[in-house]
Amino acid sequence: MDSPANADTAMTGLTFRDATEADIDALVALIESAYRGDASRAGWTTEADILEGQRTDPEGVLEVVKSPDSRLLTVERDGAIIACCQIERRGDHAYFGMFAVSPTLQGGGLGKVVIAEAERTARETWGVKEMQMTVISVRNDLIAWYERRGYRRTGQMSPFPYGDERFGIPQRDDLQFELLVKPLV
Repeated sequence: MDSPANADTAMTGLTFRDATEADIDALVALIESAYRGDASRAGWTTEADILEGQRTDPEGVLEVVKSPDSRLLTVERDGAIIACCQIERRGDHAYFGMFAVSPTLQGGGLGKVVIAEAERTARETWGVKEMQMTVISVRNDLIAWYERRGYRRTGQMSPFPYGDERFGIPQRDDLQFELLVKPLV
């Protein structure tokens, strides 16, 4: 659990803005570093033991940047992109995804700050009352982190896209996504 001092340090010098096409390569590199390969092992959000290959690609990030119902919040400190997340309006709720914090900055409270800003932005921009996300169901540590942020497991599962390497190369055969929800009141 982060101390208040860590949360204050996490906020120092942050700039939140919407991503642009010029950010695509930096965002892909950030997302990949947070989840895949040896670089991801510096943080705790790594998926390197359950998935190989890519987490995203420039086309996928560009699609989010260009979508009129989606925003890719980009977090900078000293001119460097250090975190990001997608929020997307889906009717009466928003979807939270593409969340990444630089592995060397994980565990210091920055993720809490980013998700809180995403929730505030979705609530104020679109007037939505709920945030939803999907998390790989075997990621118990990550799900527990989201639960501490007020998200609730629904038990509603959707299949992992086996055979579509745009989402990675599974290293086990029991992957699926669980829907997590949080009221934004």
